[in-house]
Amino acid sequence: MKKKVLSVLLATTVVASLLAGCGSTAADTAAPAAEAAPAEEAAPAEEAAPAEEAATEEAAPADDAAASASGSTYALVTKSAGNPFMDRMATGFQEAVEDAGGTVVIQNPEAATPDAQISVIQSLISQGVNSIAVAGNDANALTAVLTEAEDAGIKVLTLDSDVAPDTRAVFCNQAGVDQIGETLMEAVYDLTGGEGDWAILSATSQATNQNAWIDAMKKLMESDSKYSKLNLVEVAYGDDEPQKSTDQTQALLQNYPDLKVICAPTTVGIAAAAKVLQDQKSTVKLTGLGLPSEMAEYIGDDDAHSCPYMFLWNPIDLGRLAGYTSVALVDGTITGAKGDKFTAGDLGDYTIEDIDGATQIILGPPFKFDPSNIDEWKEVY
Repeated sequence: MKKKVLSVLLATTVVASLLAGCGSTAADTAAPAAEAAPAEEAAPAEEAAPAEEAATEEAAPADDAAASASGSTYALVTKSAGNPFMDRMATGFQEAVEDAGGTVVIQNPEAATPDAQISVIQSLISQGVNSIAVAGNDANALTAVLTEAEDAGIKVLTLDSDVAPDTRAVFCNQAGVDQIGETLMEAVYDLTGGEGDWAILSATSQATNQNAWIDAMKKLMESDSKYSKLNLVEVAYGDDEPQKSTDQTQALLQNYPDLKVICAPTTVGIAAAAKVLQDQKSTVKLTGLGLPSEMAEYIGDDDAHSCPYMFLWNPIDLGRLAGYTSVALVDGTITGAKGDKFTAGDLGDYTIEDIDGATQIILGPPFKFDPSNIDEWKEVY
């Protein structure tokens, strides 16, 4: 399907030890997208620029690809300001575009809402950027403004969270939806002992990636008798805000005294929930998708830690993939059609797939972070 030269931010010896320590499930065996880079490619020194301080430095073109990117402006619209996952994703996007010789504009909306994204996208259209990559806060609410962007000749793509497929060229997906759903559902089964009450702490109720993963989990529960003794009591929404996610976690503990597990498929939510559970010395366990640097103090397989293990991919590499995809769309290497091929820098070669009628580029499977490897990976991202 694709040849990957995965970018790692750890030394080769560390990566080898991590892989050797992985468990036996399918999700455990896949290394994160950041797996084989030289040690000197350590965690980035700078965070992504906020909206009002967008990066504008232009790198000198080093080859034909760089020459074609030179003079073009590539924009990224994150979900919101203050989201660590988005900040790291933006760092990767900037690295890729500047590597290709392009100019970068990073826009961080003030809130994780479609209205906030619409406002910054309209501004980017007025600026005449060449491409816009957006992590959608809503599947359909951005349709009109993204159509306006395409009508203006701007290449539109999505990453992390998709929008309506006919309003963008391609979606840079961190991992397959069903694969993520199955990975998280298996973790819930494991941590509950296969039965009992559990809850989901999501981001916003409109977040397309969150909703897709949750739907995949629900479908698996309905179709596989293995999960018949599990009872999903609530899907709560923290809106990717630390305080609201904290409040929602406390409400789940109060409303469901028999709760065994919370699954938070959002980096903001899982960090907030982990602190609540650990501070209160709750017996409720946590899993989901989190940043190693934020979750290290909560990862452990004893009663003193709230999260035995969690999963994620490398947000820096997801941003890099979107950056290289943006350049390939602008220079005409790809159009976003099924079967299009391109090289995403040292990430390797990718082929656009059609999944359920929507064109996507899959970065790779999720990786399991547990006590055996969290200390190494917390230094990466």
